[in-house]
Amino acid sequence: MPDRKARFRLLLLVNIALILLAIYISLTNGVFDMTVLDVIQTLLRIDPVAEYDLVIFDFRLPRIVIAALVGFGLGVAGTVIQGITRNGLADPGILGINAGAGAAIVAFMFFFGGQFMDASWYSIIAMPLFGLTGGLLAAGLIYLFAWRNGVLDPQRLILVGIAIGSGLGAVSLYLSLKMNPNDFEMATVWLSGSIWSANWTHIAGMLPWLVILIPVLMRKVYILDLLQLSEESVKNLGVSVEKERNILLLSSIGIVSACVSVSGGIGFVGLMAPHIAKRLTGIQHRYVLPLSGTIGMLMVVAADFIGKTVFTPLELPVGIVISIIGVPYFFYLLSRRKK
Repeated sequence: MPDRKARFRLLLLVNIALILLAIYISLTNGVFDMTVLDVIQTLLRIDPVAEYDLVIFDFRLPRIVIAALVGFGLGVAGTVIQGITRNGLADPGILGINAGAGAAIVAFMFFFGGQFMDASWYSIIAMPLFGLTGGLLAAGLIYLFAWRNGVLDPQRLILVGIAIGSGLGAVSLYLSLKMNPNDFEMATVWLSGSIWSANWTHIAGMLPWLVILIPVLMRKVYILDLLQLSEESVKNLGVSVEKERNILLLSSIGIVSACVSVSGGIGFVGLMAPHIAKRLTGIQHRYVLPLSGTIGMLMVVAADFIGKTVFTPLELPVGIVISIIGVPYFFYLLSRRKK
C-alpha cells in the first residue's frame, strides 16, 4: 500500500509537471511569440506592456484555464460513469450525455440568439442549466432502453447511448441550420468542440459547478470501488445502490454539462483518461479519479495548443484534434473486449 501511494504521488507530480510545461508552451508560443521573461513580467505586473496584457489576459490565459478545467472535469466524469456502469467503453460522449447537453444548449442559442455571443451573465448562468437538463434527458432515455430484467445491461448501454447521441446530434444540427448565418457559424464551431471564444466570464460561470460537484465525487470513491462488485454483494454490504448511483450520475452529468456549455462537444477525454490512469496506478478510485482528471487536463491543454498552432492560419477545434487520437483508441479497446 505505501508503494502504491508513493507511485500515485510520483505519477501525479509528473503529470502536473507536464501540464505546467504545456501551459508554458501555450503561453509563450503562437502567432505572437513571447519570451519567458515577458510572460513573468506581465503576470507579476513588472513594467506591463499593453500588447502583452492583451495577448495573455484576454486571449491565451482564459483559453488555457478553460482547457484545463474542461479536461479535468471530463476526465473525472468519465471515470465515474465507467465505474457506475462497470463498462470500460462508457464515456459521456459515446453514451450521448454530451449530445444531450449540447442539443439543449443549441436550443438555448436558437431561441435566445445573440445572448451567447455577448457572453452576458444571463447566458453564462443559463447555459449550464440547459445543458444539465439535456444531459439528464439523455441519461434518462439511456437508462430506460438499456435496463433489462431489472439490471443495467452494459452492452445495451453502449448501443443505446450511440443511438441516442446520434439522434440528439441530428436535433442539434437541425436547430443550427435554422439559425441566422452568424449564429450558425458559431454553433457549428462550438459543436465540434472548440474553446476559441474563452473569456473570464465563462470561467466564472463553470467554476462553481466543478468546485461543488468534484468534492462530492471524491467523497464517494469508496462507493465506486464497491460498485465494481455484483449488485447483490453491494446491497448485502448495506449500500443503497440506486441512491448512490443516482448521486454519482447526477454529479457527473452536472460536470459534463458545465464543460459542454463552454467548450462544446469534446469527446473521448472521458474514455481515454480513465484507462490511462488505471494502467498507471491500478483500479482503486481514490487514486484513479484525481489522476484521470489531471491526464484529461493535460490532453485538452495540449490538444488546444496543437489545434491553434499547427494549422496556422487556420484553427482546428480541440474536439477534432482529440478525436483523431480517440477514435482509433476506441476501436482498440473494442477489439480487446472482443478478444
